[in-house]
Amino acid sequence: MLAAFAMSVAPVVPVHAAPARIKDIVDVEGIRDNQLVGYGLVVGLNGTGDGLNNSPFTRQSLVAMLERMGVNTRGENLRTANVAAVMVTANLPAFSTQGSRIDVSVSALGDSTSLQGGTLLVTPLLGADGEVYAIAQGPVVINGFMAQGDAATVVSGVPTTGTISSGALIEREINFSLGAQHSLRLSLKNPDLTTSRRIALAVNNLIGLPVAIPADPATVRLTLPHNFNGNIVDLLTDIEQLVVQTDQAARIVINENSGIIVIGNDVRVSTVAIAHSNLTITVSENPTIVQPEPFSFGETAVEPRTQIDVMADETQLAIVPESISLQQLVDGLNTLGISPRDLIAILQAIKASGALQAEIEVI
Repeated sequence: MLAAFAMSVAPVVPVHAAPARIKDIVDVEGIRDNQLVGYGLVVGLNGTGDGLNNSPFTRQSLVAMLERMGVNTRGENLRTANVAAVMVTANLPAFSTQGSRIDVSVSALGDSTSLQGGTLLVTPLLGADGEVYAIAQGPVVINGFMAQGDAATVVSGVPTTGTISSGALIEREINFSLGAQHSLRLSLKNPDLTTSRRIALAVNNLIGLPVAIPADPATVRLTLPHNFNGNIVDLLTDIEQLVVQTDQAARIVINENSGIIVIGNDVRVSTVAIAHSNLTITVSENPTIVQPEPFSFGETAVEPRTQIDVMADETQLAIVPESISLQQLVDGLNTLGISPRDLIAILQAIKASGALQAEIEVI
């Protein structure tokens, strides 16, 4: 017997995506961060540093540092546990000037158990081109702690990583003159043909000239008009507050590990009939004690007894009518009374049948 979902039928209305400012949905060519990385030493640890026998790179770095300070320790048996080799990372913001400061992150590289109380020594931070763009140094603030006794250890957070607020001094600037540009590209954070065209139309309507051209779903090319009163920065300032209706493809995102399902607003499903069976398997162990016969010199034994029960709930076919809104689709699927993990399998089966007008993305 077919069971129909109790769903109210609403009139078909056009679905509009949420409006957003241009500055929130695009990245401007040339305005970007640059990643920096460096290798250094953290000193002053309270016996929680690297074991020099297990971390040869820490030993080599310590010896080289002491030699630069005029102390010769080559061939000596170093046994300190107060030094740790670390990797230092940072983001160099766009248009950062020489002499300004940025935050850095510090992560243990060897077998150090905690960076608490340590101080990072002067560490050059390099860009992808191998040039030094900043110098980092300062006390490390960790995000956790470790307390250890003879029989127990308590660790909270990750004590082998930390940060240094304003811990790096910028030594080199990235040469890029935004104001001198006559054309640049706007890169959509969520590429879409419709959104790209709407951005171009909004910009052209404001300026009154065809200064914006949608090159592809991810790019809008912007050209400074000859009679514009200002440079490209003034043009960006004028257009970044424009509000456009964003659009997106119908998509269902599934995380199979956690059972999370995210359904987009434009997802539609044709009329389908679904049957879902709940299978329950129960395994119970009831061991019994077996006694030997009198005067048999036998031993008492345990005889295992396993009982397996299989129960399958009979589920009738349920009809999911053609949905015209996200709410109706969700209501229809919820009527099945299934778990999110079973819903993942049902959505994939509906997609395989051709009744789901959406793309399924598994992450």
